[in-house]
Parts: sequence; structure tokens; C-alpha cells
Amino acid sequence: MKKNVIISLADSNYFLLLDELIDSIQRFKESKNIAICILDAGLKEDQKKILLKKVDEVKPANWDIEVPEFKIKGKEWLKSQVSRAFLPEYFPNYEKYLWIDADAWVNSWDAIELFLKGCDNEKLSIATSADRSYGRVLRAEWIFRGYAKIKSQNYKHAKSSGFSEKIARQVALKPHLNIGVFALEKQAPHWKVWQKNLRQALSSGKIWGSEQISMNITIYYDGLNVEILPAYCNWTLIEAMKYDQKRETLVEPYLPNHQIGIIHFAGKNNDNIRNDKNYVSKVKTLDGHTIEKKLRFSN
Repeated sequence: MKKNVIISLADSNYFLLLDELIDSIQRFKESKNIAICILDAGLKEDQKKILLKKVDEVKPANWDIEVPEFKIKGKEWLKSQVSRAFLPEYFPNYEKYLWIDADAWVNSWDAIELFLKGCDNEKLSIATSADRSYGRVLRAEWIFRGYAKIKSQNYKHAKSSGFSEKIARQVALKPHLNIGVFALEKQAPHWKVWQKNLRQALSSGKIWGSEQISMNITIYYDGLNVEILPAYCNWTLIEAMKYDQKRETLVEPYLPNHQIGIIHFAGKNNDNIRNDKNYVSKVKTLDGHTIEKKLRFSN
């Protein structure tokens, strides 16, 4: 019996990305010791048949927290914002749960090992968007001379999701935790606290982003234990990556040019890559040249 599981979710539009994620995992020999389970948020029957030949289980995703229909508007894939907070209820037979968004793929197994090790002793294992390579992590609206109104993703989402000013300020200047990839043990207390905060967010704010601000509040306000991993474990600033031609792999732009662990096409800046497997990006190499390269995973 496999003790640990990797879980993702997709609808029919994200099937190709999900399939690439699975292939990127299964090319590593270490993947034989970990289960892969999929939540179905609108996959077609032929797509599910393909997946069932590759993975351990496919289950339909539910609205685990009731959400008004006017917020859903037919976007069943938004279940991903809710169901990831209930993973042990979908797949109860595992000890550690590693979630990876479908628009990501695994470039180095070391990242998988770090996520799983990081959640030991009932900690959340997660990476942050605050990194030396990412540049600005806060926005400032300059008002008069040296005075500015600070704007942060955590503060904005906390307020729009109905959380108090006290909570919003508590999380405002903290490094934003990206819930697109995370690991938790089955018995970790985070699940219940996260669900509580998620109910609050869904009752007052939008579905999109609700799971992320809810977990940031779980860590930074409720004070649950966390292991914050380097950005290369869940890399989202795609245009900043460089290519190491000697090692033939994508790496951080600055020394020591660590190999990117998980490449994550999150955000509108990556729409072209998500929508077109053959989209060609311009990537800088470590020796100062620029090459053209497809960044989607391919066997």
C-alpha cells in the first residue's frame, strides 16, 4: 500500500496539461512509490479512460462548501478552489497529501522530496512568491512626498473576502504562500482551520483565490506550523528562468542557479503557454545567449 499521494484536478480544457503533469511525474523511478489521484471537475469520458490507465483513482470533485450559483456561473473547474481543502475526505487511505495544480509539471524529483519532508510533524509544506528573482512583492501608491499607500495581495484578498481589518493587517506584509503546490499530513490540524477560513472567504468574496487567502490566514493569523520552501520548488515567474545548456535543464536566474523543481504556469502572463503546447518562448542561457524553447513538458 502506498503511503503518500499526489493529487491534482482538471476539467476537459486542462486535460492536456494534467496529462503532461502526470507524465512528468511518472518518468522518475521514485514515482512508483507514490500514488497519483485525480479530481474530475468536468473531464470527458474518453479523457477519464486515458487517465485511469495511468493513475490510481479518479473521483468527481464536489462543492464541499455550498456556494451560490451566481458565483459559479457554470465554471465547475472552480471546485479546485474548494476541494483541495478536503483531500483526506476524497482519498482517505494515505498519510501525506501533495497537491500540484494541473498547469504545472515536475522538472526535478528533489522538489517532491522537499515537499513531503517539509510536512513532517504536522506542518504545512509550501513555497512562497517572495524571492530575490521575483522583484516587487508589494505595490505602493505614492500619495505625497515620502508617504505611500501600501497594497499587498494578502491584504486585498483578505478584505475582499470579508475578513476583519485586524486579520487583513496581520497577513498584509507576510510572504504570500502559493497554494498551487503544497503538502500536508492527514492528521495535520490545518485541514479543519483552513476549511473554517475558506467558509468565511466563500461567504463574502469570490471563489477564485479563496483557498489561497484562507491558507495564508491559517498560517499567519491562526498560527499553524509551516515549512516555507524555496521558490524553485514552485516556480511561477516563467520569464525569469534561465537554461543551463550543460545540464540541459531550467534553473534559477541567479547563483547558484539551482535547478527548478516544479514549473508552474500560473497567472495571465502564462496564458500563451497554457493555451498552446507548441508555444515557443525566448529563454536566456547561463552563458548570456537567448534561445527559443517550448516550455510545456514533453516526453
